[in-house]
Amino acid sequence: MTVRTRFAPSPTGFLHLGGARTALYSWAYARRFGGTFILRIEDTDVERSTPEAVQAIIDGMAWLGLQHDEGPFYQMRHMDRYREVIQKMLDEGTAYYCYSSAEEVEAMRERQRAAGEKWRYDGTWRPEPGKTLPPIPAGRQPVVRFKNALTGDVTWNDLVKGPITISNEEMDDLIIARSDGTPTYNFCVVVDDWDMKITHVIRGDDHVNNTPRQINILRALGATLPQYAHLPMILGADGEKLSKRHGAVSVMDYPEQGYLPEAVLNYLARLGWSHGDDEIFSMEQFCEWFDLDHLSKSAAQFNMEKMAWLNNHYIRQADDARLEKLVLPFLQRDGAKLEDAPALQPVIALLKERVNTIAELADAAMLFYRDPQPEAALLSQHLNDASRAALADYLQQCKAVEWNREALSAVMKGVLSSHKLKMPQLAMPLRLVLTGQLQTPSIDAVVHLLGRETVLARLQKYI
Repeated sequence: MTVRTRFAPSPTGFLHLGGARTALYSWAYARRFGGTFILRIEDTDVERSTPEAVQAIIDGMAWLGLQHDEGPFYQMRHMDRYREVIQKMLDEGTAYYCYSSAEEVEAMRERQRAAGEKWRYDGTWRPEPGKTLPPIPAGRQPVVRFKNALTGDVTWNDLVKGPITISNEEMDDLIIARSDGTPTYNFCVVVDDWDMKITHVIRGDDHVNNTPRQINILRALGATLPQYAHLPMILGADGEKLSKRHGAVSVMDYPEQGYLPEAVLNYLARLGWSHGDDEIFSMEQFCEWFDLDHLSKSAAQFNMEKMAWLNNHYIRQADDARLEKLVLPFLQRDGAKLEDAPALQPVIALLKERVNTIAELADAAMLFYRDPQPEAALLSQHLNDASRAALADYLQQCKAVEWNREALSAVMKGVLSSHKLKMPQLAMPLRLVLTGQLQTPSIDAVVHLLGRETVLARLQKYI
């Protein structure tokens, strides 16, 4: 059997983290077994589906690097196929026309609610041997309902949750086509999974209740059943369902915040799956390891600090030329003065160890790309007669010294020694006048990157 998986989002919003994790697991399972990963856009909800949401899904998948082998397929382009199957089911008696009006259905619902019963269609238009159906109301367009079994159970071995059994008495005669002829979600899913020869359906556990209905329709069609794996949801740190209040929930929020795709993928991979104590791994390694046996049965808890830690790791490992391309838009947005300024890659190399995001890296780099504006109170605190004299000496020696970190460090040590000062007594005012900040990376590295002309010009203002 060739493994065939699919990711089938509805384009009614952005690609959220739960969807991205589902896509990742489906993609990795296909890769693990040399199978096929399919992208299917389930756009039959015409009122809520938008082209922008479709593009957001495709953009999110592309940013994550989850390349599909087939697709994207769009359900709205398969209407003729759905109608063909519905007609086949009507002809074979596994589906039927239902002429109950919305008001009549609501009245059924109220009667059952009053009797304390679970809602299900009462079968007014369900054909049975020896049963006489009511007269067809003039001018009323019918829906099409699936003729679900009235007794027995549906059982499947869920690859995450284990065996699940649901009684047919718990299920309704599902509407598979609306009165305007548009097929419904559960029906389209079944036909697509059948036609696309899907072998493994990996999806969120909010679909567990759909599964027995879909299994029954597949059986009515004589189709081979896929195996199902339902993933527990992702919760916020407070144990509540993940939402905007927990931070970014759209995948495309993360590049805007300065996260790398490999960090997001690595974090999502471990959010409900494990391989011993391994925390950091490539996607190639993940695809070699991934199976459904080590998926957690309980909900995963999203931890922003853990993902930031992973992002820090991948930033430290990243090539500086790549980081330069990512940092540049942030700097330009913040009004960085990039002309006659230090080259960006050496600045990145200096700073990337200490940041968690590209946004933080850009913010840290701004000290090299803006004019310093030290606060008057800080200047008054750190710039006194002794420090001014030391800065003047430092300025004179910087005019002729070879411009590298080792030589600049030696100048600093010499000035400290001759003026009998401790490092903070010179480093703090030096940082302040050169950058406007009291906290910077190693001061000799900062001086080196700023360049001789800039350092001399800024020092001269305070001597």
